[in-house]
Amino acid sequence: MRTAFDFSPLYASMIGVDRMAEMIDASMKSGGDRAYPPYDIEKTGDDAYRITIATAGFTPKELEIIAQPNLLVVAGRKAEPTDGRQFLHHGLAGRNFEHQFELADYVVVRAADYAHGLLSIDLAREVPEALKPRRVEIATWGGGRQIQDDRRARRAA
Repeated sequence: MRTAFDFSPLYASMIGVDRMAEMIDASMKSGGDRAYPPYDIEKTGDDAYRITIATAGFTPKELEIIAQPNLLVVAGRKAEPTDGRQFLHHGLAGRNFEHQFELADYVVVRAADYAHGLLSIDLAREVPEALKPRRVEIATWGGGRQIQDDRRARRAA
């Protein structure tokens, strides 16, 4: 069951909410098996995050991480077995997968680590200095005093 939400009333009072609405709509429409492989997203600091994906059975060469502006794509592609093994029961999941994670502005991938069947990706939010809030000093002109000084200078010339 899919429910449609109308975000148009928010557009008049909030700037940038159209992008948020598009992201929500896209996440509701996303097909595929988002549960495989399972993953965790945790906050490890004020502006630091970690995505941990259970990728047991994959080698690091079979995993791919692609970082794009506002998007992180993690994919696993199993190579066809060439060793001639024959399974009587094959219960370990080893099918291909692709996860796409929408990233907020200025979130970058810092590192990736693979250990004990877990792929960990460290992310950090790095806002450029030019975009950080800064205090603006208000200059005082002293009323009409500046104008009077200019008139005196003109008369003297």
